[in-house]
Amino acid sequence: MIWIIIGVIVVLLLIYFIATYNGFVRLKNNVKEAFSTMDVYLKKRWDLIPNLVETVKGYAKHEKETLEGVIKLRNSAYDKMSPEEKIETNQELSRGIVKIMALAENYPDLKANENFKDLSNQLTRVEEDIANSRKYYNAVVRNFNNKVQMFPSNIIAGMFGFREEKMFEITDEEQRENVKVKF
Repeated sequence: MIWIIIGVIVVLLLIYFIATYNGFVRLKNNVKEAFSTMDVYLKKRWDLIPNLVETVKGYAKHEKETLEGVIKLRNSAYDKMSPEEKIETNQELSRGIVKIMALAENYPDLKANENFKDLSNQLTRVEEDIANSRKYYNAVVRNFNNKVQMFPSNIIAGMFGFREEKMFEITDEEQRENVKVKF
């Protein structure tokens, strides 16, 4: 009789162990999928920036430092970056975009330029997509990190090397403001 009880306990522990491990794998894959979704939108923005910068360049020749900073960030090899580097670089890029859009406010001719209007509208849509995908990514990462941290699943996480993932966070007050596109 005691062997039956021990056998049932072992089977239940084994089932819990397997279910928890599989849960980690599922959540880890959700994190990867969420990042990939967000990465698509970040890449879209990445590809829009050279066109936006070129359009602004003609109007704001003396704003060279701001434009060069954005161009320097943009010229990084995006596809060769790690997810953490992509997050950090895009945070810096967001600050640059805010500055470029602020420059546009000082140049009425630029704001009236059809190419600039089109690029600004595309950028606004991409920024909305990034915000939505960032929310999804952070929610998935939160679920994964909760499981990594909570007892008793944290034991299994430690055994198999599941570590907390980094959330996509805003790092400074300038980025907390929306990119404003006014015409």
